[in-house]
Amino acid sequence: MADIQIPDAIKPVDGRFGSGPSKVRPEGVEALSAVSRTLMGTSHRQKTVKDQVARLRRGLAEFFSMPDGYEVVLSNGGTSAFWETATFGLVREKAQFAEFGEFGAKFVKAVTDAPFLAEPTVHRAPGGQAAYLTAEAGVDVYASVHNETSTGVAVPVRRVEGADPGALLLTDATSGGGSLDVDLRETDVYYLAPQKALGSDGGIWLALMSPAAIERAFEIKATKRYIPQFLDLVTAIEQSRLEQTYNTPALATVFLAAEQLDWMNAQGGLSWAVKRSAESAAALYGWADRSSFAEPFIADPALRSAAVATIDFAEGVDAATIAKVLRANDIVDTEPYRKLGRNQLRIALYPTVDPSDVIALTSCIDYVVERL
Repeated sequence: MADIQIPDAIKPVDGRFGSGPSKVRPEGVEALSAVSRTLMGTSHRQKTVKDQVARLRRGLAEFFSMPDGYEVVLSNGGTSAFWETATFGLVREKAQFAEFGEFGAKFVKAVTDAPFLAEPTVHRAPGGQAAYLTAEAGVDVYASVHNETSTGVAVPVRRVEGADPGALLLTDATSGGGSLDVDLRETDVYYLAPQKALGSDGGIWLALMSPAAIERAFEIKATKRYIPQFLDLVTAIEQSRLEQTYNTPALATVFLAAEQLDWMNAQGGLSWAVKRSAESAAALYGWADRSSFAEPFIADPALRSAAVATIDFAEGVDAATIAKVLRANDIVDTEPYRKLGRNQLRIALYPTVDPSDVIALTSCIDYVVERL
């Protein structure tokens, strides 16, 4: 294995294919370096940083064609913190979940463990398949995942037909946001992370919230329910309106995400990003369909994600070894999600990744397998 040297001529120009943290554009890092003396190490309560937060919020609003009345809200802690924030600040009494992977399961656990909420209804599907929400009396929050990062299953964002009036839909777009098409009018909270399609570092959560979701947060806050200050959604909303966060954010994360959004908006926004990710997906899944030793993990083509792809390998072809050889050749982060436990590779297809590099990756895999 150590002797396999992939020729430079067939390697990707950029060998980063991680599903999160994902590839950060070198141009973004260069732009960050240019403001290292004016932004980094400065107060997040002052105009220099507030301008970057405002830039990030504007970029998201433009990219997702945010409807009137919706607001971009952000705070610290990443998606894991947002699940707890939503548990405290958006679920009035009972939630329903569509769970079909590790990330959806984490939100389910947060709500299930909350002693002040009713036992949630959970529709589950095994890895590689999708679960769906159904109308249920008494449910005030529905929650699903746009793209399941652990499995590479993607489902459309649609409101639940027949849901009780006022029921909210929360969509986990941690890894789908920015690579998959969405109409925000079909959901009340579309939340995502900066270290996926936004090509930044982690550490904050971002949410595009409808007027109904914002109203719900203030309604629950008024009930005097105990909410830890760090997880207080009303605080996050009010601080976001001031172009800041409750406590100090990662300034580099905010800047890099804003830089990425400016770049994607200049290319054509969400429609451009969706098309670019789809081009990468077509190249990878097409290769797997033609391969004698690989196949897409997701059997139903309609569920195959254009954000994160999972590729199974035949018995006798060790995906873990392939990933090690690729890593030794500076092609990194193709390993599968650890808890899935499959003989597969997982490849990010975010807009930051050039489709030509995905094609090059498939050539490299062929080259390695021939020599193993």
